Amino acid sequence: MTTRTARKPAGRIAFIGAGPGDPELLTRRAYAALTDADQVVYDRGVPESLLSAIRSDAKEDAQFSPAEGAPGDVAKVLLSAAKSGLSAVHLVAGDPFGHDSVVKEVQAVARTAVHFEVIPGIGQAEGVAAYAGVPLPGVRVAADVDDITTLDFDALAGAAQKGSFAVAVDAGDLAAVRDGLLAAGVEPGVPVGVTGDGTGETQYTTTSTVDSFVAAALGFTGRVVLTVGSEVAERDSMSWWENRPLYGWKVLVPRTKEQAGAMSARLRAYGAIPCEVPTIAVEPPRTPAQMERAVKGLVDGRYAWVIFTSVNAVRAVWEKFAEHGLDARHFGGVKIACIGEATAEAVRAFGIQPELIPAGEQSSEGLLAEFSPHDEILDPVGRVLLPRADIATETLAAGLIERGWEVDDVTAYRTVRAAPPPAEIRDAIKSGGFDAVLFTSSSTVRNLVGIAGKPHARTVVAVIGPKTAETAVEFGLRVDTQPQNASVPDLVEALAEYALELREKLAAMPAKQRRGSKVQGPTALRFR
Repeated sequence: MTTRTARKPAGRIAFIGAGPGDPELLTRRAYAALTDADQVVYDRGVPESLLSAIRSDAKEDAQFSPAEGAPGDVAKVLLSAAKSGLSAVHLVAGDPFGHDSVVKEVQAVARTAVHFEVIPGIGQAEGVAAYAGVPLPGVRVAADVDDITTLDFDALAGAAQKGSFAVAVDAGDLAAVRDGLLAAGVEPGVPVGVTGDGTGETQYTTTSTVDSFVAAALGFTGRVVLTVGSEVAERDSMSWWENRPLYGWKVLVPRTKEQAGAMSARLRAYGAIPCEVPTIAVEPPRTPAQMERAVKGLVDGRYAWVIFTSVNAVRAVWEKFAEHGLDARHFGGVKIACIGEATAEAVRAFGIQPELIPAGEQSSEGLLAEFSPHDEILDPVGRVLLPRADIATETLAAGLIERGWEVDDVTAYRTVRAAPPPAEIRDAIKSGGFDAVLFTSSSTVRNLVGIAGKPHARTVVAVIGPKTAETAVEFGLRVDTQPQNASVPDLVEALAEYALELREKLAAMPAKQRRGSKVQGPTALRFR
């Protein structure tokens, strides 16, 4: 029998295109390779937002470092890692084969026995052009350029005559690009769009002409994308990324840390830049005896109804169920009411369909308006379980008692004030650095004011329901918008509709009043 010497597992190398910048545009295969990598070397053109998203899901011991040196130097770093049995990645902006330097790296690795792959990404020029609302039909020229001496200006001039082209370059090279286009015979008056922070939260596009785009793009830094040709005019109707209702709005999200994510995701979809500031933390009740008795009562058939007034209450009850090895089957025979859709969704997540959700106002009053009085014949069990926060109001319990029900008003969780946010966040709150703030409960109002101070008068205030609105007014805040239904999606939708109303008001203003204001809504859009 032949004995073989154990070898190190073979490593591998991946050249991955990050796309034009938006983390959402990273391909599934690229994401899988990045989160499985041991070492990631990245180019300076890869946005920090995308790197942060990757780091959060990467291996705990994964090493991240910027690519430095000539193509041969980067190839040596990748090969050294692979020969040590590691999975190494070179992450580049746009598409790997859109960079001459990366092509040379791939050629160097291909001369060895190390396994490698190339995972394509959307090119920066083409991707940003789409986000800027500039189509590139017909003869499509889209190039990501590291060295403008490689640009074929004659070819670009031909493309401009037939339609449009896009090219990604460094902002410092714009003057040289202008000179090259004019020397190649491109007419000075041909439309040009220059887009900075392409596909990012602060993407901004300025439109001008070949002879004036350098001056129009003053202040742009880093990588920019030029779109040149007749299709630039299509931005008037096709610009979608920068025309979202909340584009550019800095929105304060004062919520529990666990709940902020869903709201922030919806805000980003509308173009906002959310800033999550935890104002309350959810903790178990100081003594668990009440909840223990309530869970036992649910199993024993003590209750006709369970009324959930928040997602946190749902979570608290199910956590207690899990402690005792119980599941949704032990709710058999108990009807469930929810104060709103968000709470109902949390209940449905555990496989139970609520019997009652207010069709009108989603509040304690709205629920009471639809809750039937107790009938001794129809309701042989006349008791309701109401698991809530320690600081909840008495409105709901009192209304149920008036309707003849016995109520076990149980503290399911406690809300405690979070630590104050950093000084720069507190200063921004008080000075008007946020364009809007979204309040989802009375406690978020009280606690935000307590830990950070009152939002500035020019900050738009959106509240989830009437009780929250009352608390906001008590603290001296002006309530600008409130949804008909008390849910996070409806709250964000209400803010987006309000932003569109502001934009329409701006459009109707005389030009002198509009001058210097941005249409997309940051603080210049306050009509007070």
